Amino acid sequence: MSEPHPTPPLLRTPLYDLHVSLGARMVPFAGYSMPVQYPAGVLAEHLHTRAQAGLFDVSHMGQLLLSGPQAASAFEQLVPADVIGLAPGRQRYGMLLNAQGGILDDLMFSLREDGIFVVVNGACKQADIAHIQAHIGAQCSVAPMPEYALLALQGPAAVTALQRLVPGVQAMVFMDGASFTWQGHALYITRSGYTGEDGFEISVHQDGASALAQVLLAQPEVMPIGLGARNSLRLEAGLCLYGNDMDAATTPLEAQLMWAVQKVRRPGGARAGGFVGADALFAQMQQGAGRLRVGLRALERIPVREPALLEDAQGQSAGAVCSGLLGPSADAPIAMAYVPQACTTLGTPLFALVRGKRVPMQVCAMPFVPHRYRRAA
Repeated sequence: MSEPHPTPPLLRTPLYDLHVSLGARMVPFAGYSMPVQYPAGVLAEHLHTRAQAGLFDVSHMGQLLLSGPQAASAFEQLVPADVIGLAPGRQRYGMLLNAQGGILDDLMFSLREDGIFVVVNGACKQADIAHIQAHIGAQCSVAPMPEYALLALQGPAAVTALQRLVPGVQAMVFMDGASFTWQGHALYITRSGYTGEDGFEISVHQDGASALAQVLLAQPEVMPIGLGARNSLRLEAGLCLYGNDMDAATTPLEAQLMWAVQKVRRPGGARAGGFVGADALFAQMQQGAGRLRVGLRALERIPVREPALLEDAQGQSAGAVCSGLLGPSADAPIAMAYVPQACTTLGTPLFALVRGKRVPMQVCAMPFVPHRYRRAA
């Protein structure tokens, strides 16, 4: 009888000691010990982020740099996005696909002075980096950046707090990226995030991460936010969580993410196809998807969580919830679900099966709470 494989110890981000000192409840997440909430609680953290500014430790995410003269054209072989046409100092959302058009991971990428800066999900980063290196490592440099931490400052007062420390960030608009310096530490900052609010993500070497976080938390607008509120904020914003709302068996068409496939990469575009999964995705675009991701709002105040099954008005199977909770700002039970094409019209009644009860729900528009990004005039 073989010995069981020991569970690898949880990794710690550069902010681990700070989280503990702040009284955070730490939980395993993506191989790391991460704060799920602080003493104020998830509800207070969520509402504070919507009203003021919240600081998130997202250092478990994977950061890497693609560099060399062929980096953009090489990366276009893996993502169905316009990489070559990305302007310096700008960021885009993208996806890695498999040969069947399924989503291996979603990511953000921006064009820096030294190359294409890529941020991938923490639970997928080892597989993502291996995938990227195997496919395009001979065409450009693929350099993981494990020595860098990532902080997210989110909320309407984020710009007020950050510009005190890093003058110039207030001039940025949504999806801008730029290099700054704070106390001798190089920062790469994007005006983006995962909450639907205005905000920033800050890449900083691990040596300066804790000091920067402490100074940010000393600002009167800022409080620390854990994974619990991060999840409720992103769901209210209608944003996907990899592993819940998409996976390797889900295509961009099914996930309603085709907005991230620019025209230049679609059939008829100047650089159509040429990426892994293109043939399968283009075939599905012609044939149509059998299911689509939609938003749902419960008509009774009963939280509907994943993986609750759904039925239509006739009692027939109608898919399943992939993410769901009681939205603190939406002030209602909300969810995202994959449902048959026939059930995607706004206002369609559906029923979630929750502990033997049929909870009435209705297909609704997303986001559940309006986005408040600072866009260019």
